[in-house]
Amino acid sequence: MYTALYNHINRFIDLSIDEQEILAPMLKSFTVKKKTFLLTEGQTCRANYFVAKGCLRLYFIDIKGAEQTTQFAIENWWITDLTSFLFQKPSEFYVQAAELTDVIAIEHHHYDELFNKLPKLERYFRLILQKNHQASQMRIRYLYSQTAEERYRHFNNLFPDFVQRVPQYMLASYLGFTPEFLSKIRAKR
Repeated sequence: MYTALYNHINRFIDLSIDEQEILAPMLKSFTVKKKTFLLTEGQTCRANYFVAKGCLRLYFIDIKGAEQTTQFAIENWWITDLTSFLFQKPSEFYVQAAELTDVIAIEHHHYDELFNKLPKLERYFRLILQKNHQASQMRIRYLYSQTAEERYRHFNNLFPDFVQRVPQYMLASYLGFTPEFLSKIRAKR
């Protein structure tokens, strides 16, 4: 399962076989069933999760009691509650499997060791964080500058296969509207 991660890392930096062998003991791989939680509100996030296969989501419960999905992670994407992970404080988010998911985790207690032994991985994670930040900025821009229908059409054009993979209520919360509104948009087609 680590091959997916090594291939992803090598898209950004050159990680030799010897370096992969240094990294391997700091990785933990496992499979989670659909709807399994890797993190719940109030827990401290202990790992950064790489999706080898499947889909995870990050969400919170809003003041009305509704789930608000802020991020999805599919194959070759990372997901964590970054604030909780970096500062080891209780999370305000949930990380949940949206489908059967193969995960590779790097636990918080390995991060210093990881960067000491493999300093080039700091560059890799910086590049990943930059891509994640850019995607978050664009999502916020679309939430404020497009109608709900425009957001759905734009997202569907970018990720047509993904739209079919996740439950409608998760997609609707990510795009900033209700599942009922999503049904109406889809019915127009």
